[in-house]
Amino acid sequence: MAEFDEEFIERTAALARKVLLHNRRGPCGGLPRAAGWGYPEPYTRDLLICGLAALATSDRVLISTLRKVLSTLAAHRSPRGHIPSLVHDPNDRGASDTTPLFLMLLGMYRRAMGKKSFLDKAARAALTWMSYQSPEDEVMVSQLPTTDWRDEQWVLGYGLYVNTLVYAYLRLFAQHERAEQLARLMQRHTITENAQPRHVKEGLAVMYVPYYALWSFKLYSSTRFDLVGNSLAVLTGLAPATRARAIIDWVEEECEGLRRSGDLVGDLPPVFFPYIQPTDPEWSSRYEQHNPPGRYHNGGIWPFACGFYVAACVAVGRQELARERLMALARALRPARSAELEFGFNEYLQAQTGQAGGHDWQSWSAAMFLYALQCVREERTPLFEEMRAA
Repeated sequence: MAEFDEEFIERTAALARKVLLHNRRGPCGGLPRAAGWGYPEPYTRDLLICGLAALATSDRVLISTLRKVLSTLAAHRSPRGHIPSLVHDPNDRGASDTTPLFLMLLGMYRRAMGKKSFLDKAARAALTWMSYQSPEDEVMVSQLPTTDWRDEQWVLGYGLYVNTLVYAYLRLFAQHERAEQLARLMQRHTITENAQPRHVKEGLAVMYVPYYALWSFKLYSSTRFDLVGNSLAVLTGLAPATRARAIIDWVEEECEGLRRSGDLVGDLPPVFFPYIQPTDPEWSSRYEQHNPPGRYHNGGIWPFACGFYVAACVAVGRQELARERLMALARALRPARSAELEFGFNEYLQAQTGQAGGHDWQSWSAAMFLYALQCVREERTPLFEEMRAA
């Protein structure tokens, strides 16, 4: 366990802001770029998640960037209210998480800036779009495979991550009855038997463990652990307090087991585990190249996801653990694909080696470190506190 190094943390924070300022204007209409070099495009989900850091730190420059992103997305929404996957391209559609992320960050922006009616027409259209994404018209929304941030991993039907975003924006837009209904639906157990009992509907709670399943739909599900989805369940208050604390305890215990088996190095949790192996039914031929065990979406260590986890540790009152994981996150931001960089702020690290595996100077890697740092400093979770109190 490394000692908390305040000087190193401050150095990392200064460089994280430098990354965001460097990426603030890209080649697509002057909109921010998702990464310093590898991703010049303004990916909607990346830039909206970066908005958490902008609002939590009250950084005027970054807030103005978020405002531009939100306004452009509102102008580029589909006729039915769907938010595109690329901020500058209204024809690039099909993502399941862009519209709920837009609503969540718009709600947070309105509260933080005192602008209650900002982009109201777009908000109403997006809420209408989302109301039609539930097959059973019961608030919980479904998705097609590879339509959320994991474009190389199947999440089918009722996905945890997207539904935590839905819960968040319902709270932000004061639709509390619908939020409570969604929470009740998600507390139902995931069906893992061969036959679905009559009149029993699937949920996302998993028997015998505290966390929520990755996805569930009728007789099919994945009960592997999703770090982003479960961290958001804790942050938003969707997970009751006792369950939230148990989720953090479970993650720490399981990661210790992964370290003992040689499947994980360092002090940060993988984004997804157990890893899918070539002998597993979920294995795809594409995984050999793009998603081998412990890499990319199949268990890589993603700094942006670990930022959510640090915040979740703060949310349950594990302040010392949060400080330890923040220090680990700062160290994890150093590995780079380019030897010229002091800090890579890379997309993800390989779980078994800690080597950088993606593109350097990733915007959301930098932003979520800043958000996590703000949470640790304040011993609270800016933007999410009111949700858990609702």
